[in-house]
Amino acid sequence: MAEGELEAVRKCLREFSIEARELFLGRSVPYLEQPPSPLRFHREWLCPNKPCIIRNAIRHWPALSKWSPAYLRAAVGSKLVSVAVTPHGYADAVFGDRFVMPEEQRMPFASLLDLIESRGGGGVDGRRGVFYMQKQCSSLTEELPELIGDVDTEIPWMSKALGKHPDAVNFWLGEEAAVTSLHKDHYENLYCVISGEKHFILLPPSHRPFIPYELYPPATFKQREDGSFDVVDEEAAEKVPWIPVDPLNPDLERYPDYGLARPLHCTVRAGEMLYLPSLWFHHVRQSQGCIAVNYWYDMEFDVKYNYFQLLESLSAVLGKN
Repeated sequence: MAEGELEAVRKCLREFSIEARELFLGRSVPYLEQPPSPLRFHREWLCPNKPCIIRNAIRHWPALSKWSPAYLRAAVGSKLVSVAVTPHGYADAVFGDRFVMPEEQRMPFASLLDLIESRGGGGVDGRRGVFYMQKQCSSLTEELPELIGDVDTEIPWMSKALGKHPDAVNFWLGEEAAVTSLHKDHYENLYCVISGEKHFILLPPSHRPFIPYELYPPATFKQREDGSFDVVDEEAAEKVPWIPVDPLNPDLERYPDYGLARPLHCTVRAGEMLYLPSLWFHHVRQSQGCIAVNYWYDMEFDVKYNYFQLLESLSAVLGKN
């Protein structure tokens, strides 16, 4: 393709993203004071693929008042849970020239609480690394079923709007230093904060042309007995496509197109729920010891998915030229 033709395609994609933002996305994440009806949610948020923060959607959950450290120790303190451990807080992220996954350690839930509480109070626990309970295989129902009665097993109006039950219900607890790198998921995500707060950077699917992907050999952090970390390559594994740009400090000299992105920033506080639509790119941070539960509903692979795949293909072609 000639350079003039490539530039014409780039111009079309830039205008496409600007038009999407001006027509229906807006410049901030709106708030709803009450959970919507299934029909309203489907019409106003699900079909348009727009995020929103919903207040008073989980105010009836016992977890909001019960999930103190003392209660959690008594209820599930002895349970062994999977915890992601990294040297710097970045799990499933680009590190150097690798896509590096965290080491998974099994520990009693009470030990994780002790560590987080100690560090939150400025204490020194003698352990190195950043700890984050972030396993995404329905970790609440699989690892902490004793807590299920304190939250809803599904979000009724979401289940009715989609005509399905959630594929996974996940439990999140970690340190302030734990960061989720920029990525997207093929799920409709309802993210509920129980205590503390979560900080999201969101980019719509229409921004895909501005978001770089590169291929990286996969590897895993391994912690030594002295607490230091090695990066161990995964043998005979295919390269992983991942986003190398850090939205907190983007390298615009290396990735100039990201400068055209207009991310949305929002904070989800205790008692609030974020609807994070499928295929939206998101980067997540949290306050120390923040506890959250999220519900993943499998997205509909309909014409919107076809449109995104076309956008993905065009962006990949431009990235190679």
